[in-house]
Amino acid sequence: MRLLIALLLPWLLFFTVGRPIAGIICLILQITLLGWIPAAIWAVYALSQYKTDKKIEAAFGERRF
Repeated sequence: MRLLIALLLPWLLFFTVGRPIAGIICLILQITLLGWIPAAIWAVYALSQYKTDKKIEAAFGERRF
């Protein structure tokens, strides 16, 4: 679902992953028609980083005492 948001409304994805400043910057970029493609690419990249960070947190969370 977040991937669909990243492609259609890239700025909204940043708010869902807890990065509101990046969301505002992405919204400004997305306002221009030419900026939509870079904004979508940026959002998909940020989503992949978010998923990686969550996996790392889960892996280290299991090993802590």
